[in-house]
Amino acid sequence: MTIATDITTPTDLTLGQRENDQSYQMAQLAAIAADDRKGENIVLLAIGEVSSLAEYFVIITGFSKAQVRAIASSAEEKILEEFGRKPKNIAGEQDGTWILLDYGDLIVHSMMAHEREYYDLEAFWGHAPKLEVFLPEPALEQST
Repeated sequence: MTIATDITTPTDLTLGQRENDQSYQMAQLAAIAADDRKGENIVLLAIGEVSSLAEYFVIITGFSKAQVRAIASSAEEKILEEFGRKPKNIAGEQDGTWILLDYGDLIVHSMMAHEREYYDLEAFWGHAPKLEVFLPEPALEQST
């Protein structure tokens, strides 16, 4: 695989411009879905700024095959519900150690810790900007 260097991509998008981008909204929703399933170390990379492979990667760690599946399933359900989109391809469901949801513009990686450490996507794609993940604030409990 080669990284496309001759394709111009907007590298100076502001947060406001990203918020209006459906791919970015889907990436944030996938991160929220992962957090709902207790996913750890959630990372959002703007891959589109360095490659034509996709616009965004969301990478999440799960600590069991069941959790990895639950994270991927939750992201898939929320994106379908909110945006009416299904992944173009799903890989790894049988094994459950690394499930990849490929939407074309967004790729969600739900991975066991060992796979995440071994493949180290953040280092491989280290030249892609890492974006902040905006998770909802937890509701404050009222004392009664």
